[in-house]
Amino acid sequence: MVASPPALAFLNLGTTELIVILVIVLLLFGAKRLPDLARGLGKSIQEFKKASKEAENDIRQSIEEQPKTPPPASKPSGTQPPTNN
Repeated sequence: MVASPPALAFLNLGTTELIVILVIVLLLFGAKRLPDLARGLGKSIQEFKKASKEAENDIRQSIEEQPKTPPPASKPSGTQPPTNN
């Protein structure tokens, strides 16, 4: 049994299925447009990874900026309100 690459493991695709998909894509788009499609897909993946890293960094930075201790509770003033007994 051939192990699938980790990136495609969740799709549960074997070698035969990948070849069939590649042939269908080749028939649909033609050999001349495949490099452009691959380049566009690569750029899209790169932009997605960049955006996700930026979002993760923003979240980490906002967590680090939060105060570690809660703000001190306001102390009551020296005067106390009168009690009605």
